[in-house]
Amino acid sequence: MEQPVTLGRVTRSSGEEPEVLEALVGEALTARVTLDDRGTVTGWNVGAERLLGYPAGRMTGRRAADLLAEPIPVRGGMPALAGLPRWNGDVELRHRDGRKVTVRILAHHREPGTGAPAWLIVSALTGGQPRPGLDDALVSWSFAQSPCCALALYDTRLRLRRANADMERSVALTEAEMRGLRVSEIVDDDAGARAERSMARVLRTGEPQYEENYLRAPGEDHEHAWSVFMSALRDPEGTIQGVCLSAHDMTEQFRARQRLQLIAEAGRRIGGTLDVTRTAQELADVTVPVLADFVSVDLLAELDDLHEPPAHAVPADGPLLLRRVALRSVIPGAPEAVGAVGRVESYPEGSAPFESLRTGRPAVHAVTDAAIAGWLAHDPARAARARAFGVHSVMTVPLAARGTTLGVAFFVRNRTPEAFGHDDEILAGELAARAAVSIDNARRYTRERATAVTLQRSLLPQRLPRQAAVEVASRYLPAGAHAGVGGDWFDVIPLSGARVALVVGDVVGHGLHASATMGRLRTAVRTLADIDLPCDELLTHLDDLVARLNTEEEAGAEPTAPAETPGPAQVLGHPEPAGYPETSADVGATCLYAVYDPVSRRCCFAGAGHPVPALVSPDGTVELVGLPAAPPLGVGGLPYEATEVEIPEGSVLALYTNGLVENRDRDIDAGVHRLREALARPAPSLDALCDTVLADLLPRRPADDVALLIARTRALDSEHVATWAVPADPSAVAQTRKDVVAQLDRWGLSDAVFVTELVVSELVTNAIRHAEPPIQLRLIHDTTLICEVSDGGNTAPHLRRARSYDEGGRGLLLVAQLTERWGTRQGATGKTIWAEQSLSLQ
Repeated sequence: MEQPVTLGRVTRSSGEEPEVLEALVGEALTARVTLDDRGTVTGWNVGAERLLGYPAGRMTGRRAADLLAEPIPVRGGMPALAGLPRWNGDVELRHRDGRKVTVRILAHHREPGTGAPAWLIVSALTGGQPRPGLDDALVSWSFAQSPCCALALYDTRLRLRRANADMERSVALTEAEMRGLRVSEIVDDDAGARAERSMARVLRTGEPQYEENYLRAPGEDHEHAWSVFMSALRDPEGTIQGVCLSAHDMTEQFRARQRLQLIAEAGRRIGGTLDVTRTAQELADVTVPVLADFVSVDLLAELDDLHEPPAHAVPADGPLLLRRVALRSVIPGAPEAVGAVGRVESYPEGSAPFESLRTGRPAVHAVTDAAIAGWLAHDPARAARARAFGVHSVMTVPLAARGTTLGVAFFVRNRTPEAFGHDDEILAGELAARAAVSIDNARRYTRERATAVTLQRSLLPQRLPRQAAVEVASRYLPAGAHAGVGGDWFDVIPLSGARVALVVGDVVGHGLHASATMGRLRTAVRTLADIDLPCDELLTHLDDLVARLNTEEEAGAEPTAPAETPGPAQVLGHPEPAGYPETSADVGATCLYAVYDPVSRRCCFAGAGHPVPALVSPDGTVELVGLPAAPPLGVGGLPYEATEVEIPEGSVLALYTNGLVENRDRDIDAGVHRLREALARPAPSLDALCDTVLADLLPRRPADDVALLIARTRALDSEHVATWAVPADPSAVAQTRKDVVAQLDRWGLSDAVFVTELVVSELVTNAIRHAEPPIQLRLIHDTTLICEVSDGGNTAPHLRRARSYDEGGRGLLLVAQLTERWGTRQGATGKTIWAEQSLSLQ
């Protein structure tokens, strides 16, 4: 015979031998008949022969309907018997001796294709009538001895009258000790009071009640979960004479449900951010107090470095250095913690965390185990805390992901009397594995983001260049942890004639791809600005560049690889951070380019799909500069237009990217309104104004990169600018030199006379000889001395090497040697050649 299987207090046999079972039940005590789907008898047992007198040999193969003395009664609306899965009732059959026999039958209709007869018909020959003595005794015994349900009977005054053995065990009281007491007196707990109120409702309404209770019996170390039913007990007339309370112990099911809920909660709460510390704290928060009374998460100290940790993170002979990054306790303030968050602790060889990391498996220990006792013996402070707070069970679970050891999680019980068990160890290992993947995601992301931020910042201007046209201040804020670094940039580019270019741009997307594209576009803008292209032409050239980048991306794009099996982080709803989320093959960007001239106090603007700048007048009025609508860079097909505005001296220009004024909780119009309000408030400096704007408009962790460039305009009045119209006659060169020398004397720049005379003489002579009128000379005295000669020609001069016997060709070479910078720019009606001298060297 097979061995019985024990489930709790119930022993389940796996089966009984057929012949033993047949002798036990008495086959002849039931009439059993089987029919095929046509109603023909296929089986006839001894009980059927005793009931109707026909032997099996005479009945097999006959129609069962031949036995009917009366048709089977069919109730109104009842379908055909062949369509029913089961039928029961009384039928009139004809006995072999001719008399009618009323037989109560139960007919089972089998599904076709099972290989069994279509119908099984049974009828009890004996035992159909009640046996008051034995049946009542069975009822009494079953009540008292029920092994799977705690039962108690209460009268109409809610006083206990009877209780079975399971109820006695559940409350650790005998029936005699409980008889006459109320539920709230037997169970001195809120659960008892709730049950009594429900029982009173049963007496009043007659409707059954249900509730769940959680109780710990005296002498037990853990709570039991009970599913409690309360129902009315009625006499034959239907009057309620009492209440039956039945309680089923659902502790194991309750704990299994708790474990599933905890795993589901962990999947929802752990790893929602790419932040190492926060992810570790989420593991501690989700497991206290459901799994443990105290939890701490300690990571290897090597992880403080952003480099990849060594392959063998656990030293062979100790000590092990761990930094505490998170903790949680059921006691406010976690006084039982020895190390605070951020502290590095040393764990010797043989200690519980050391061995858990060395083996790579969770471990459960009582404080009396050698692994704990020996460790505490060498750590008096930790031992004192363990005694003071009653720590009795410790579980250490390693944190590892993708073959990398990250640290260990400590789970401690001191308030919960039950020690950690095998199920707790499995559950903690599952939670730690999920948390480890998220921690590793966050660690890798932090490392790669630091690299990307370093790259991005290296592509942005480290120090704004010195120039006299505007006073500037700037801010750049990378996006929060979810988005990563992006492609926002700004720049200040000194131009000829004391002018300055202000640039703000934004590459669509985030990640290294966006940062690299931003670097390429910023370099292109500086190159195009250096040749003094007009604002609209510069954006047109930049648009062509972005279009070429798109073509290169499409040509070099590889086919998409088939999807791989998702990793643990993907299963939990978080991407594996093998790298940054990259933009698609298409490159998209916006840009605003402005050139301010302090001599004319005019500013030229051109935009490509970028937010328009804000202009703060000296009186504090804030207006948006109206620019023609234009597509982003790379779209092509539409021209870019420039807008020129005269700006009073002391005005403030604010250029920014859309991350400043637009986010998921606020549309761009509301953001621009708040920007105007912030710019209108007085500020002691431009830096303070930048801080005010960011504080008013941005959340603590912006979802997009933000670039802000603020410039206060200056003006060069007529005292710093001198202009002469030069006749197109070589004899005018001498008079021009005299006028220049006189002007330099008025400015107190006599040290610059020699060089300036040579430069003016060369540039004016070239204009007279090789260009077209009108010719104009302009000197600008600022931090440098700028000499400009404009003419009506379009041919730009260039340096060349003069041969030994050439009469010309050395002028521009001389200008280049004597000045700090020189160049040429095209205008609407000609060109301008300029040269700039540093006055500090005079």
